[in-house]
Amino acid sequence: MSRELPAARATIVELLLRLADDRLVLGHRLSEWCGRAPLPEEDIAVANIALDCLGHASMLLEEAGRVEGQGRDADRLAFWREPYEFRNCLLVEQPNGDFAHTMVRQFLVDVHADLLYGGLEASSFPPLAAIAAKAHKEILYHGRHSGAWVLRLGDGTPESRARTQAAVDALWAYTDELFAVDEAAEAAAAAGVAPVPSRLRQEWRMRVEAHLREATLRVPEARPRVPFRGRAGRHTESLGHLLTVMQSVPRAHPGAAW
Repeated sequence: MSRELPAARATIVELLLRLADDRLVLGHRLSEWCGRAPLPEEDIAVANIALDCLGHASMLLEEAGRVEGQGRDADRLAFWREPYEFRNCLLVEQPNGDFAHTMVRQFLVDVHADLLYGGLEASSFPPLAAIAAKAHKEILYHGRHSGAWVLRLGDGTPESRARTQAAVDALWAYTDELFAVDEAAEAAAAAGVAPVPSRLRQEWRMRVEAHLREATLRVPEARPRVPFRGRAGRHTESLGHLLTVMQSVPRAHPGAAW
């Protein structure tokens, strides 16, 4: 797809798809908690955060389709691509696990998204800067919510602390990908469209590690990288299962309208 576009457009489309797919897949994962959250208030809160993420994804996918110019709108890009065409990072596609696992995953993503979308507000591509400015306000709320739960669970009972630590240990290996730099990321940064991913790492680690320590949790030692690269379309088995559910209705009833 990108080879058929001029280099500058292809760079923007690739970046928009990466951003959109992160929010789309994360939003769907959170939506799986609807009716199952541990508290009624939490059921509403998680559902609202899921809707925010899906809203961000919709704006980004719509813009990606417009720049691409091949007649694909947000729905087409969300529901009619195969797993290898998705560009989300591996962290967001990881299964929910227990509630501690979901909140730790959300916290790790939220801190990164705060830094990333803050940088994207200065993007040289005005439509992306406008989307980032709107999304960033909601991401700040998401981070306060997930951060509060990490503190509550980590510094809670022995059982909640053990489960939260297990989540941190299991998810830590997937965080490296948030800061990976490849040819597309370099091109986007050179054009002033997006920050260099690796430059966000130090601030992210400082914030995350301070928060984990406050929650009486241990920061994991460095681990071998996982043998997948979501930005290149090499995903874990979990994404295929997620997309099968998420895409089932549009694919069963193509062209259907409300």
